Amino acid sequence: MRAATAREMQEIDRTAIKSIGIAGPVLMERAGVAVAREIKGSFCQRRAFIACGTGNNGGDGLVIARELHNAGYLVKVLILGNRNRLSPGCREQYSIARKLKLPVGFGTSITRKDTHGSVLVDALCGTGLNKEISGPAASMIRRINASGCPLVSVDIPSGISADTGQVLGIAVKADLTVTFGLPKIGHFLGPGAEHTGRLQVEDIGFPPFLYEKASCLIPDRAYIASILPARKEHSHKGHYGHVLLVAGSAGKTGAAFMASRACLRAGAGLVSIAGPASLSSEYQQRATEEMYLPLPDTDGALSEKALEPIMSSIKAQATVLAIGPGLGTAPGTVKLVKRLVRECPVPMVLDADALNALKGASGTIKKAKQPVVLTPHPGEFSRLTGMRIKDVVSDPISAAQLLARKSGAVVLLKGAPTVTATPSAETCINTTGNSGLSKGGSGDVLTGMVAALMAQGASAADAAVAGAFLHGLAADLAVSNGSKRSLLASDVTDTLPEAFSVVEGGPDGQL
Repeated sequence: MRAATAREMQEIDRTAIKSIGIAGPVLMERAGVAVAREIKGSFCQRRAFIACGTGNNGGDGLVIARELHNAGYLVKVLILGNRNRLSPGCREQYSIARKLKLPVGFGTSITRKDTHGSVLVDALCGTGLNKEISGPAASMIRRINASGCPLVSVDIPSGISADTGQVLGIAVKADLTVTFGLPKIGHFLGPGAEHTGRLQVEDIGFPPFLYEKASCLIPDRAYIASILPARKEHSHKGHYGHVLLVAGSAGKTGAAFMASRACLRAGAGLVSIAGPASLSSEYQQRATEEMYLPLPDTDGALSEKALEPIMSSIKAQATVLAIGPGLGTAPGTVKLVKRLVRECPVPMVLDADALNALKGASGTIKKAKQPVVLTPHPGEFSRLTGMRIKDVVSDPISAAQLLARKSGAVVLLKGAPTVTATPSAETCINTTGNSGLSKGGSGDVLTGMVAALMAQGASAADAAVAGAFLHGLAADLAVSNGSKRSLLASDVTDTLPEAFSVVEGGPDGQL
């Protein structure tokens, strides 16, 4: 499934009407009928209060009112704005409503009597909103939110940006949002996801090929199954790659093992941890399925002298290099990371302190010889690019696209939700995962998974998308009979076999 920006959806709508010849009133009629059908199937109330704007979203609302009226509902419609400013589609629906003697008024006042015992329908703004809501519209939204009624938004909750999910001044907090053709990016990002409530996507007759105009992917299990590297029955460990994981420092060896264990659970044939030689006893005591490569260090942190043995190991056997978990940012380590990024002859995953080592030097990544995946959280992203954290969080898609374009790398920007962007401007929003992942070690697990998928032959983009999806799915499965509060990163790793089974089982796999 794809998700659209406001402009992309407008282009789909325009093409359907102007180029293909599907009449606009037909699309509006189908949209209103779809929402009315969903209301009738979802709520027990037999009264409805419909708050309409003067644009096409308001026209949808008037169709909903008519459909519910025809089904025996007691309906009341309030249009916010002047009747002289009705869009052509809304004006046509208003004319029909008047002929049917539906109770339609203009104004801003909503009383408790109006809404008591009703389903309240928000058809005020739609996806075209691009400025903050204020004045009478803001007052109406406050009354809507305070009504205590079940709230249904048409297309997108009024006040939510369709492109970023940000609240534009004030926004309706819906229990149900019914959208048309494609979901909008704002349904999944930031506050928009919380304001959307349950999301229902309705087909109103757009030809499916028009959906290719939408650039953002929302992957499901079937899509992830289609991009996972195949595993043949007659194969051996050499078929599934060798990940060299440069990770750990004094006091932070646990990060290396969380990443390495996830790497093995995600299917890599071989994993070697490259860590400080002075900590050999710690690595050797904990390594079981992993191998260990001791490297030159200074006081428990890798030194620049580690470059030669790492490069020799890569040339001898490694197919993917993952750098960062628990690495630290000692001066020698920073120099080592920068040289590895420039000189490494195999694909790389850069996380945590590998990203911190490149602070203000994201241009170095463009010098890499092979594909690179970056896995920053907003803080690491800020240090890497100089962008303010609040700007990263408020528009993660634009931020990820910008870094992907400048660095030439695939950017997996961790967050709620996680966003992936490629240098060619393809984007993906991940919908799996939960707040239990807000805990130390979760990112190390994800790094190991992405590296493992690349080692098995997945492209950098596919490894990032599939890694994020499976990581979140494993977290969801891990808390299905427990508390998100108690989730550990190691629980996610332990649940990976089940997550892979759900995905590889196809559309009938059960969560």
